[in-house]
Amino acid sequence: MGSLESGLVVPLKRDNLGRSSSRTERQHSFLQRNRSRFSRFLFFKKLDYLLWICTVAVFLFFVVIFQLFLPGSVTVMDESQGSLRDFDKVPADLMFLKEMGLLDFGEEVTFLPLKLMEKFQSEDKDVNLTSVFHRKLHRFGYRKPQLALVFPDLLIDPQQLQMVTIAIALREIGYAIQVYSLEDGRAHEVWRNIGVPVAILQTGREKASFVNWLNYDGILVNSLEAKVVISNIMQEPFKSLPLVWTIHEGTLATRARNYASSGQLELLNDWKKVFNRATVVVFPDYVLPMMYSAFDAGNYYVIPGSPAKAWEADTNMDLYNDTVRVKMGFKPDDLVIAIVGTQFMYRGLWLEHALILRALLPLFSEVSVENESNSPIKVMILSGDSTSNYSVVIEAIAHNLHYPLGVVKHMAAEGDVDSVLNTADVVIYGSFLEEQTFPEILVKALCFRKPIIAPDLSNIRKYVDDRVNGYLFPKENIKALTHIILQVITNGKISPFARNIASIGRRSVKNLMALETIEGYAMLLENVLKLPSEVAFPKSIKELSPKLKEEWQWHLFEAFLNSTHEDRTSRSNRFLNQIELLQSNHTERDSYLPVPETDDSFLYDIWKEEKDIEMLNVRKRREEEELKDRIDQSHGTWDEVYRSAKRADRAKNDLHERDEGELERTGQPLCIYEPYLGEGTWPFLHHRSLYRGIGLSSKGRRPRRDDVDAPSRLPLLNNPYYRDILGEYGAFFAIANRIDRLHKNAWIGFQSWRATANKVSLSRIAENALVDAIQARRHGDALYFWVRMDVDSRNPLRQDFWSFCDAINAGNCKVTFSESLKRMYGIKHELEFLPLMPQDGDTWSVMQSWVLPTRSFLEFVMFSRMFVDALDAQMYDEHHESGRCYLSLSK
Repeated sequence: MGSLESGLVVPLKRDNLGRSSSRTERQHSFLQRNRSRFSRFLFFKKLDYLLWICTVAVFLFFVVIFQLFLPGSVTVMDESQGSLRDFDKVPADLMFLKEMGLLDFGEEVTFLPLKLMEKFQSEDKDVNLTSVFHRKLHRFGYRKPQLALVFPDLLIDPQQLQMVTIAIALREIGYAIQVYSLEDGRAHEVWRNIGVPVAILQTGREKASFVNWLNYDGILVNSLEAKVVISNIMQEPFKSLPLVWTIHEGTLATRARNYASSGQLELLNDWKKVFNRATVVVFPDYVLPMMYSAFDAGNYYVIPGSPAKAWEADTNMDLYNDTVRVKMGFKPDDLVIAIVGTQFMYRGLWLEHALILRALLPLFSEVSVENESNSPIKVMILSGDSTSNYSVVIEAIAHNLHYPLGVVKHMAAEGDVDSVLNTADVVIYGSFLEEQTFPEILVKALCFRKPIIAPDLSNIRKYVDDRVNGYLFPKENIKALTHIILQVITNGKISPFARNIASIGRRSVKNLMALETIEGYAMLLENVLKLPSEVAFPKSIKELSPKLKEEWQWHLFEAFLNSTHEDRTSRSNRFLNQIELLQSNHTERDSYLPVPETDDSFLYDIWKEEKDIEMLNVRKRREEEELKDRIDQSHGTWDEVYRSAKRADRAKNDLHERDEGELERTGQPLCIYEPYLGEGTWPFLHHRSLYRGIGLSSKGRRPRRDDVDAPSRLPLLNNPYYRDILGEYGAFFAIANRIDRLHKNAWIGFQSWRATANKVSLSRIAENALVDAIQARRHGDALYFWVRMDVDSRNPLRQDFWSFCDAINAGNCKVTFSESLKRMYGIKHELEFLPLMPQDGDTWSVMQSWVLPTRSFLEFVMFSRMFVDALDAQMYDEHHESGRCYLSLSK
């Protein structure tokens, strides 16, 4: 285009060049020459000719380049060959398309998850590392990788069939699976029959259920309606847990446009946060990610395939009869041909439909009727929408091809597609552009037992065998379509051979793309999950039996297929209505506060009266306090002491760490601290006076609680690196720092929130027994613990201390201990320096849940600080350079 513009501009500037030249001649006399008018004419003409020659040459060069990059199907039909070869040899009946500028096939539409692919490739390189800092990394494989499957309900539907099939395959290759659901349903029985445990989560405020999601290596969430679970996993300490969110519904995508236009930005941003939390958002086709582009955070992924279409065809087949035909304007004995195509609109669609219609013309010469408008053969073109001018174009194409009036009809693709397909006798796929997967509309047509005719595109040829379960024609040879349609339709009826092909197609489509779906999820989990060193890596999905990955588990749902169930789209719409209503009520409360009209003088009188009452109360309290100071005071009641201490505490307001809980703990022999990080741990913390929370971060602390703010006591914890690497040891160091200002009990204890989440925390009976043993000095200076290593889920083989420590630290526990201890004590020799751990049948404590005297705790912290300092000096620099740690297999 640039060369063309230059070529057009140069001649227009010719006079300017001449004038500029004359001015130059007047300024420089030595350049003046006597030229004849003829010679000047030849000079300028020669200049123009050279410019035009260069322009044309550049133009032809770009034309050649453009032709080279055209799609392979960009040709039009030649009458002699029946193929599409040259735009200059357009048939007369299609010439009007060339005049309208519609003689173009458009470009292919492709979705590629580039960001995810780059992320997977970079992380794959990290995983392939077998050593860090010259130390080998080992995987022990003592337990299976744990997966949590989350559903909004357990109703019988195609999504349950898909996930049951995937779960059976994943369990077969080595995963352990737990199902969670917000509502119960009949699918609970299916999961129980295959041996997968199911838990129903309560969402009410009074009886809410909470899960320690850190028990799982990954979470698979299904449906938009499970948003409440994702909102919980958005909080610390679950924020980094791998989360795969599968979305089958397009309901939110259609509403998102209304959210933006109506100014509901808060609702839109809330959904964006949820989409951004997911590690990967999985869609079953390539249309949905484009519909959800408003929420795209670079984490979209497509795993094509679903049994939904086959399921719907089985359950809805009886709903379609001749009444549907009559409503659509067809007679019961009409033969209807449906021309369908891709879900994407592009410029070349008109041309492709024109070519299909032209190939069908010989069919009408085979049928003799008295009145052409009463032809028993009808053609429906399913494409576009009701608001576009597509119907006008279709009418123009049919008119120019001399179709009988009323034979060709346009149906909007946004309408009832299932009714159109069920009404049709033959379905022709009329899009020549390569798609990334098998077209969904052909899946529906096969489910309705219709003969399909399609171009031999790669993703169609992969699933359709010519003249076995469908018909294929070369996309470069439209004339072949004419031969096929004349074989499918004979004497105005569908041939028996075509009916047999349709029946075979119906059977083959029932398990269509099951293999791609199961392998897709297995391979996605391989890339997403970062398994610890004690977890066994699952087998390759390629090793799975074909029977378990090439078929959906229909037999498990046979008893429920005839049962009625609410459509998933309807449930999704109802759920979104509830979300919008809650958001609307919240916005109204914040933005609209009704203020009654009042008289200003009346407001002043009320204010003056209130102020006088307040001054009188202040004067009265001051007199009472002065009087108390002058008289002897007896011992007050507990309520008086309580109120006095509370007033003093509010006045001091020391980091909001003191409340009624501290007074209740006064006189107790023991205080148990519960370290936590983030709002996700709040449900697992205790509220009784025996316990006190300690927040490892200033963010995410519980409101209206006397929890200890660890970073204010130990500023080192403000550094995310040290907060993460120290974990609960950060709480130990924070408590020990100036401990007299905080902890005044003779004994001190710690209990991890994970102990409560895993239901291994102290019971009320155990609490009382522990306090009684301490008060009676039954065991002297002892350490009590209650979460044992031999029952830890990570140690099913009940390994000894050092073996278990190696298993959860990539095989480098012993060597790290040895190096740190040698650094602490200044030992230079290369021998292994490890303390002997007793193996006399006793066990060890895990999850940092123990109690000991405060004096002994301080000695333990002194040793721990030296050990941590030696460990930090050993790996700090190299860790920050590479981002890796030899105590873990992942970054």
